[in-house]
Amino acid sequence: MEPLSKKEVEVISQLEFDKNYFFKRENIKKFFKNSQQISDFIYGLKCKKRIIRINRAKYYLIPMKAKSGSWSEDPFVIADEICNSRDYFIGGWAAASYWRLTDQMPVQADVYTTRRQGKTKIMNTRFVFHRTTKKRVEKSVTRKRQSHEFRIMGKDEAKKWMKSRR
Repeated sequence: MEPLSKKEVEVISQLEFDKNYFFKRENIKKFFKNSQQISDFIYGLKCKKRIIRINRAKYYLIPMKAKSGSWSEDPFVIADEICNSRDYFIGGWAAASYWRLTDQMPVQADVYTTRRQGKTKIMNTRFVFHRTTKKRVEKSVTRKRQSHEFRIMGKDEAKKWMKSRR
């Protein structure tokens, strides 16, 4: 791992002190004079593998205590951050596992959203985005994990989904 500069240590320390592991450019703006410096800073940390881009505007800070540079975060929390906490829910095998309807460990997190579709891999977790309707999103329930709220398919809905898989 490459060493960090004084400025990088200062910004990372402040983000960690505030427990702001998911951050936007606006959160670090006070440390820099202009947007070019922010861009250079973010680029440098991405090259040093200290941050991971979550979506267009959001990044995840690898904590300083991760000496090797690798880190893992809860997939449900990451999915919530990718979708900016709106118009989505977690379904499929991940939801079935959450409700203890199956003993299988999911290999991917299926995220149903009104905004995007496709696949991506973040922190060794594969996310598959499926297009859905607002009506289905409204049927989902909100739960909490690691003091972070996320949306997940309801237990009854997950049972129906499991029956359709047989």
